[in-house]
Amino acid sequence: MTGNRSARGRFGGPLGSAYRACQNGIVENQELTVPAPPPPALPVLAPLQSEHANDEAFGAPRQTVASNARKRIGSALAALVAIVAKFFAAIKSGLLLLPKLKLLTTAGTALVSVAAYALFWGWSFAVGFVVLLFVHEMGHVVQLRREGIKASAPMFVPFLGAMITAKSLGKNALAEARVGLAGPVLGTLGAAACLAIGEATNSDMLRALAYVGFFLNLFNLLPVVPLDGGRAMAAMAPWMWFLGFGVLVAMVLLYPNPILLIIVFFGGLETYRRWKLRGSRSLEQAAYYRVAPRHRLMVAAVYIGLVALLVLGMHEAHILSSNGHSFSSL
Repeated sequence: MTGNRSARGRFGGPLGSAYRACQNGIVENQELTVPAPPPPALPVLAPLQSEHANDEAFGAPRQTVASNARKRIGSALAALVAIVAKFFAAIKSGLLLLPKLKLLTTAGTALVSVAAYALFWGWSFAVGFVVLLFVHEMGHVVQLRREGIKASAPMFVPFLGAMITAKSLGKNALAEARVGLAGPVLGTLGAAACLAIGEATNSDMLRALAYVGFFLNLFNLLPVVPLDGGRAMAAMAPWMWFLGFGVLVAMVLLYPNPILLIIVFFGGLETYRRWKLRGSRSLEQAAYYRVAPRHRLMVAAVYIGLVALLVLGMHEAHILSSNGHSFSSL
């Protein structure tokens, strides 16, 4: 008991006071602090990512994609420009070759005509005949160019002769007459050259060729459109178209021929069309057919003179047989 009291006294007295002082005093004086629990951890925010982050994640930055797109567009444009350049280069080459193409067209149709005529007359005569057709058509081409009008190169149609194309035949009937008569003028000279060479070389083939040349040019002087004589009548006396058309119809009745039928058909259409235009009495038509009397006389003189020369040429160059004109012995 004594011992217990002694201990209680020992600890209950000064020791107890010391214990209380140590526990409460320090706490009250805040000399000893208990560390506060750490605040809850805030989520670590990732740094803001740009709109290119996804591209970077896949190893393809947006800037690289845009650069590739620009390159592709540039390549496509370059290819397009190259194609356009080649296209215009081809057009330029075509324009440069256009005269050659026209020449090839003339030569090609001429060869076809030669082959067709050779079936009946032989190669030598067929070549000469096509040359005479070419000379005749070149008379029209030369005169058209003198009138300031562009004309195509001659094109040949087997058994129908040859033709050229132009935007017009002149600004008035007098110019049309000059263009129409230029073909028979040059064609007559070509046939006369054949006759002269045939006489010099004693060649019946050339005489026969001259005869056919004279005949064809004379036939073209029939006063009906679209033949050359009809062009001349536009400046002389348009009413002569009906007379020429009547002669054509009579020829068809006496000598039925498909070529004559074609000429009659187109001649009738052209005569009707032009006469109807003249009947409109428009100022344009009146100006077109207004020709001075002296010019009418000049056209008439050339026309009648050509007819006379062609008839004389046929008389000098004719080759006759019991069945009419024959070249079978050539």
